[in-house]
Amino acid sequence: MNKRDMVLQVFNNERPERTPVGFWFHFIEDPEADGFKNPALFQQNIAGHKKFFDEFDPDFVKIMTDGFFIYPNKPFLTARNAAEFGQTKPIGARHEWIEKQVEFAKTIRGMLSAGTPCFYNVFAPATLFRFGRGVPGSNALADFIAEDREAAASALNAVAQDLAILVERVLGEAGVDGVYYSVQDINDKRIDAEIREKIIDPVNCAALDAANKKSRYNIIHICGYEGFHNQLSHFTAYPAQIINWASAVENIPLGAGKKLFNGKPVIGGFGNTVKDILYCGSRAEIEAETAAVLKEAGTTGVALGADCTIPPDINLARLRWVRDKAAAL
Repeated sequence: MNKRDMVLQVFNNERPERTPVGFWFHFIEDPEADGFKNPALFQQNIAGHKKFFDEFDPDFVKIMTDGFFIYPNKPFLTARNAAEFGQTKPIGARHEWIEKQVEFAKTIRGMLSAGTPCFYNVFAPATLFRFGRGVPGSNALADFIAEDREAAASALNAVAQDLAILVERVLGEAGVDGVYYSVQDINDKRIDAEIREKIIDPVNCAALDAANKKSRYNIIHICGYEGFHNQLSHFTAYPAQIINWASAVENIPLGAGKKLFNGKPVIGGFGNTVKDILYCGSRAEIEAETAAVLKEAGTTGVALGADCTIPPDINLARLRWVRDKAAAL
């Protein structure tokens, strides 16, 4: 069985001949740099992908969009109040930020064999806001929503329109198999169930809805990077076919999470920090962890990976130990 058949069996919630394995990295030192305006960083990201593909030959790939984390829309990035934030308008289908991502996705897809599925990394509007504003970003967004819901919703919808265009173009023109859609809670007590339902969820789901028109295989990543906590139940109704979350951060293993998401296919199982077994454990410990993850989760609709991006200096032999043990099991 080739990699494509194996991975798509899992994503169709079937049991493959062996459990596929996928891990990913940041390939430039500052992922939030404007890589789409910097040819050197653009090429560095491409070279990082190629080196990883050559050295590990992953079963499936998340295309890492380092250099595109900052959404280049001035009111979105600099607004001091809700009225200014509400002036955010879509940047449009032919903006360089979108054009360069289509070029980037085509380039990475072209490096892979036709049998290797790949999924393009896309961030939800609230996550893009946090990147653009730094650590206090979530609180600033909650400030704007509290000040003027209509203005804040208008701005977020403008971003969602651009993300829907990005998704449609990447899936339609670059030949990728789906999106890897990164979301996070806004951990502010003012963001209650009503605001999530009326403002946050619709703009988050707009890009997923666009992706679902192009592909059956779209992944939602509930991001727990650097220990960020999410309430997984906030995302169970999102229209994604495959689920990935920070199982170590949330203390919710794959099998339990699979039940929470109504039996959908899942990816993960391993912590992604320098303190976790994948990075610092012995071969025996990594193999034992692989066995434990699969014992708890089973092998139907399950792919192995990590909570999020893994440290760039990890020895790739450790990833092979996971794959080899999964194959042996």
